[in-house]
Amino acid sequence: MHRLRDFFFFEELDETHFRELEKISKVVHYKKGSIAFFEGEEAASLFILIEGVLQVYKTDRKGNRIILHHFFPKTMVAEFANLEHIPFPASAEFETDGAAVIIDYPKFEEKFLSHPTVSKLLIKSLTKKIKYLENVIDNNIVMNSTARVAKFICEHENDIHKLKKRQIAADLNMTPETLSRILKKFVTLNLIKKEKEQVYILDKKGLACFYE
Repeated sequence: MHRLRDFFFFEELDETHFRELEKISKVVHYKKGSIAFFEGEEAASLFILIEGVLQVYKTDRKGNRIILHHFFPKTMVAEFANLEHIPFPASAEFETDGAAVIIDYPKFEEKFLSHPTVSKLLIKSLTKKIKYLENVIDNNIVMNSTARVAKFICEHENDIHKLKKRQIAADLNMTPETLSRILKKFVTLNLIKKEKEQVYILDKKGLACFYE
């Protein structure tokens, strides 16, 4: 729980409130491929990712998986479902080994939601999600494929090496073949390097020139 001290949502809590939070929380460890929650499941817990990469997806009528987003630590996931008291709108699966803090939401709502600082920070968390959606819309309408890939790599500098090409392609709504061609171009320009399926940045400023 000490790792939550530097998570923006709880950084302003005093010691008394933080101890109360500990009483209704637990840390759960997950193996790669583990399901954090299913679409339609009751959102009875506040879910905070503290380790690993979490893929959030929906399943269409044919059983195909539609990737919505990849979350990285430290992030609150699907808090809107908690606030609205609705089932989780999508499923979440760990793409690596990971861990999360699971907070009993009914008790959290009773003890903390009336706290001015917590309310303000919850709004801040939701605002981050809105900004992400705006970014997705902007990327898919305004930017070409090369610019979208360059921006994604720069924005995920600390985590890009954890993702495989198929994961990045799914996030950017493009085929793996298109992504491979663009990555090959960036390698040729010495902007990135690839080791097997992993990507590492060599020239961030050079990549930024494609979308700024």
